[in-house]
Amino acid sequence: MLITHAKVLDVHTGQLSGLCCLRLHQGLIAEIAPQLDAQPGEPTLDAQGMTVMPGLIDCHVHVVASSFNLSQLATQPSALTLLRAIPILRGMLQRGFTTVRDAGGADWSLAEAVRTQLIAGPKLFTSGKALLQTGGHADFRDRHELLASCSCYEKLGRIGRVVDGVDACRKAVRETLLQGASQIKIMASGGVTSASAPLENLGFSLDEIRAIVEEARNAHTYVMAHAYTPQAIERAVRCGVRSIEHANLIDARTAQIVKEHGAYVVPTLVTYEGLFQEGVGLGLPPESLRKIHQVKDQGKASLEILAKAGVPMGFGTDLLASTHDMQSQELALRAEVLGNLAAIQQATCLAAEVLNQTGHLGVVQTGAAADLLLVRGNPVHDLNLLIGDTAQIAQVVQDGHLVERTAA
Repeated sequence: MLITHAKVLDVHTGQLSGLCCLRLHQGLIAEIAPQLDAQPGEPTLDAQGMTVMPGLIDCHVHVVASSFNLSQLATQPSALTLLRAIPILRGMLQRGFTTVRDAGGADWSLAEAVRTQLIAGPKLFTSGKALLQTGGHADFRDRHELLASCSCYEKLGRIGRVVDGVDACRKAVRETLLQGASQIKIMASGGVTSASAPLENLGFSLDEIRAIVEEARNAHTYVMAHAYTPQAIERAVRCGVRSIEHANLIDARTAQIVKEHGAYVVPTLVTYEGLFQEGVGLGLPPESLRKIHQVKDQGKASLEILAKAGVPMGFGTDLLASTHDMQSQELALRAEVLGNLAAIQQATCLAAEVLNQTGHLGVVQTGAAADLLLVRGNPVHDLNLLIGDTAQIAQVVQDGHLVERTAA
């Protein structure tokens, strides 16, 4: 495909180029030049009046989370989970997210279905099942249940896998990577939706985390960790965890430690907005509602703390069920604190860094993936062009091909 009359957004500087042409070939941006002539039979797309920018990247999603009831989701037939994930994936791509990192649940088969165009969706960097200790966040077994493993642990809808002990952790990492995971996810603290795991609880021993990190590094990948509190965040990064998820309760001292260890943080503010709006109607228990208030109120403060320390942040949302539609609203929440350009960078070039895809994703340059948005206007000046019902995304291009758009 040849794109003509384009003004390209440099997401590093926020500047637009002069009018130029982009040739897309075999899924990559093959050429960018002031003038290029169409080759025989080459489709041409006129971008007059539009900004060409990289496709958006969400570093924390759960594409199998079609229900707020994660415990029920964990036991439903895998075929139902798969079928319910298809519209979630399609919706993400329609909103301009051409790449996502799944933080627990999605497996290699879903990623392969997208890669081979069997289903429409963003490129998927999957974690398989997140690893957690007995009683940790995402251990949804009832207190009266027998704690022996059962076949439900293999179901697609279960986002986590319980492992205890250093040897078991090593084996779990090796098995997860064998099954096609791009990276390893662990639960390093309690969570909002887990009644048995208060936010202040710590996940895994230090030896277990170090073993998980070592096995991931041996396979040339990394560990991402769900962590809310300063203590959980500090022990994770000191053990070598590369990507901290959420981090709502972080303080200035811990942010500096994260910076010193070269780790990234992926805040997920919009999910608490969604849970806050839907929580009472969903019948969430009082303890979960209390935790939602706690992390929601401190979310924007965490952005200020992280920015002041110079910690690089990736874009993440962590949405469930009907709130998946709120995905692009995370941009607005970040922009309120950090500004439009920083929000865009976190969803493009910085997100690509988190995924170890620097120069390939999240930028418009020769040799990068041809994952592009054509936006009616300049989103650095008006971020609403990328958000919700007012979005002005005229075209989504993935791997050099136009994505079929549907009505909102």
